[in-house]
Amino acid sequence: MPAVTSRGRGRRTISEINMVPFIDVMLVLLIIFMVTAPLITPSMIALPRVGKAASQPPSPVQILIGKDETIQLKIKTDSVPSNLRNVAADIVRMEPAVKAGAQAVPVVISADKSIKYETVVKVMDSLQRAGVSRVGLSVQTGK
Repeated sequence: MPAVTSRGRGRRTISEINMVPFIDVMLVLLIIFMVTAPLITPSMIALPRVGKAASQPPSPVQILIGKDETIQLKIKTDSVPSNLRNVAADIVRMEPAVKAGAQAVPVVISADKSIKYETVVKVMDSLQRAGVSRVGLSVQTGK
């Protein structure tokens, strides 16, 4: 509520902002930051260096699912037809390095937009059951 002063004939309100509470809060915050700043440990970020990679990353195995749900396996330059039941076994047979853990060859699934998503999930499920650890989905950005 604004203060009211009386001078002579009428009453007039004082419309000033009291800065003392604001300054008190700011000084308390300044003290808190000054005390906690030395306690924060600076973290070091290990940035990658150019030309320090041990080897070239492996080219991914591609699974191409067409409009009529036909499956093509593309490993390096070879393209082999497959079906939904045998897709994981075919990949493991043709490229055993897909089950190598952290250094495994990645598998990328590219599917036509008109097929059911259930087909893609079934392919991913069969790959997971076969022990393939690195599976990804290929996306195409719209223009």
